[in-house]
Formats: sequence, structure tokens, C-alpha cells
Amino acid sequence: MDKLKTFLQTLAQITDKEFEDSKNNFQKVYLKKGELLLQKGKVCKQMSFVNRGSLRTFYFNNKAEEITHCFRTEGTFISSYKSFILQEPSILSIIALEDTELVVIDYDKVQKLYSTSLAWQNIGRLLTERAYIEMEEYASVLNNESAKEKYLRLLNEQGEILQKANVEHIATYLGVTRRTLSRIRQEISMQ
Repeated sequence: MDKLKTFLQTLAQITDKEFEDSKNNFQKVYLKKGELLLQKGKVCKQMSFVNRGSLRTFYFNNKAEEITHCFRTEGTFISSYKSFILQEPSILSIIALEDTELVVIDYDKVQKLYSTSLAWQNIGRLLTERAYIEMEEYASVLNNESAKEKYLRLLNEQGEILQKANVEHIATYLGVTRRTLSRIRQEISMQ
């Protein structure tokens, strides 16, 4: 819970007492590598803080191809936000890339915290804002950067993912073919 507390304190003012009072709303969940946290078509009933490990969010395009939407590693939140907020079936699936430890809170408990705590209202708003900004930045990167620039950005911002995710998942995340990704990796290694 210390990592969660530290992360939350970077977002908003939350006192030690407010955090202690809210701790019983969270529970630890452990996933094995390859285990689903969320399956497409199910309602996302929880937000999860990645305490240890990494996960991949993906969807299927109109050609039934699996496309990686994002990667999440230690010290970040993960959810199918649209599904969680609207409590409707998700178009996303979330899978563990390795054995992973999460600290999760379910929808009803989040709503209870929002209704009783200004600090939690701020945390919720700021998490939502961050998720939106990340989504907008990702769309911009996909549409405005070359394949090599996208790869270098991933290497710089989430380099550990390159060791945990397979080549196909990285390629679909970057919006390139596996062949293009291999060519880029070879070019970079020769520099």
C-alpha cells in the first residue's frame, strides 16, 4: 500500500488519516502471467493500481486482429475507463504480461469515496484527466511520428516493456508491421 499512497500523494493532497481511513476499500489481487484482469464484453468493475508487474490492454479491430492499446507497469493505474465510468461492457481486454500484484478498488467503493472525501474527488478527476491526456498524446504520436520515432519514444518512456511484451504486441501498439519493427530494431542496433 505504500506505493499506492506515494502515487496518490503526487496527484493530490491526501492526508495520512484520509489514506488510512480509505485503505479498507482496497484489496490486493494477484495475476499469473497470461491471466486476464478483464475480458472484452464484461463490465469493468474495478480500477487497479499496479504494485508489481506489468499488463497489456488490447482490443480487436474490424479485421479481427488483436491491437495493443497500452502497456501499464509498476506505479500506474489501469482500467477500461469507459467501461468503468459508464458501467457498460468493455471493448478492451487486459492481460498480465508477467506475474503481477495489483491493489484494486471496485466501482461502488470509488463512488462512496467520491461522495465522502474532497481529496478522493480530486484524485478521481486527476486520474481521469491523465488518462485523457495519455490517450490524446498516443493518438497524436500514432498519426504524426515515423515508425522509428514511435519506437524510440517507447524505448525512452517505457523501455522495460520491450523486455516483457512480444514483438507482435509492440508492433501493434506502434501501429506498424512486425517486419517494420524488426527493421527499425536492426537500424537502431547498428548505430
